Amino acid sequence: MLAATARVAGDLDLAEECVQDAYLTALEVWARDGVPRKPGAWLTTTAKRKALDVLRRDQVFRAKMPLLAEPDEADMDEPYDEAIPDDRLRLIFTCCHPALAREAQVALTLRLVCGVGTADIANAFLVAEPAMAARVTRAKKKISAAAIPYRVPDAGELPERLDAVLTVIHLLYTTGHTASIGADLIRADLVERALALAHMLTALMPDEAEVRGLLALLLLTDARRATRTDAQGRLLLLEEQDRSAWDLAAIDEGRRLVERAFRTGGTGRYALQAGIACLHATAPDYAATDWRQILWLYNELLKVWPSPVVALNRAVATSMVHGPEAALDEIDALAQDDRLAAYHYLPAIRADLLRRLGRHREAATAYRAALDLAGNEAEREFLAARLHEAGDP
Repeated sequence: MLAATARVAGDLDLAEECVQDAYLTALEVWARDGVPRKPGAWLTTTAKRKALDVLRRDQVFRAKMPLLAEPDEADMDEPYDEAIPDDRLRLIFTCCHPALAREAQVALTLRLVCGVGTADIANAFLVAEPAMAARVTRAKKKISAAAIPYRVPDAGELPERLDAVLTVIHLLYTTGHTASIGADLIRADLVERALALAHMLTALMPDEAEVRGLLALLLLTDARRATRTDAQGRLLLLEEQDRSAWDLAAIDEGRRLVERAFRTGGTGRYALQAGIACLHATAPDYAATDWRQILWLYNELLKVWPSPVVALNRAVATSMVHGPEAALDEIDALAQDDRLAAYHYLPAIRADLLRRLGRHREAATAYRAALDLAGNEAEREFLAARLHEAGDP
């Protein structure tokens, strides 16, 4: 709805207001007349008409005439399902405008277009929620002040926006893959939305290695979705999952995308991550995982994406190749990075390394620290069980 309305309004703030007004109108009209056959289409059309009314009152109707194709009354009940993905991708490219700072591009797009909460976005960027809320507000104001147009960039403009668009889709997926709060480990709505956008972007830009890499990464990771928890919702580690229940079709498609991406210069961060995911997904069992190759790929990934989260994941691979003691040194160094101060996976990984070394008292302290930071109930239950195993009641 927001994307379709923004195409008419040419202004994100106005589009947001009109969408909210459409919901208020629906509460009144539907209570009186009943819910229409296609409520989504009704709401979208109502929001767009409200935008037109505002533009008329502001005396810019004639200037905006090329954008204002007002639907007939008969269209109020027609489905918009096929048009919405195109509008959403268009709005993603609009929000990822180079006039904005990169983090602002991504945060604004996740908030407005993808429906991700500010707290989840802050968690993804490893910053406090108020700081992220301020970034989103500043980005919206800059779009309005700079009169950034609502349009799909020309072909020549796509490369400078592509990395931000890929980041949006990747963070949208990771936010759904492991929810930061709540009882459920996975937010399937965000996962499906990210997969749909990745497929759409691949169809739009099929020759881009990083686009194929991102789609491959998502497919290979999501292939394990059904096995990440047991029937009671308990978190299952990779070595505990039933590989026969993984989505083999998704793994095969992801593997082929990885191979093609690497043949055409797949040295970017998404192709490299997809390569790591492919090694995990195609190993016949956990014991047969090629950890040396995974460690090499993490070394390459750190060169192009020097992220503390990547370095943390690399430490896990280090522990599988050189032992947990070697990885502890890397973890202790990362603990000095303020960006990871509230990142619960840091103490959780440290706790697991200490557990493997038989240092149970230290492991319990680390598990307790991870438990204090974790917000997802499935992860909290897992950490609490490990804490109990370490001898802490």
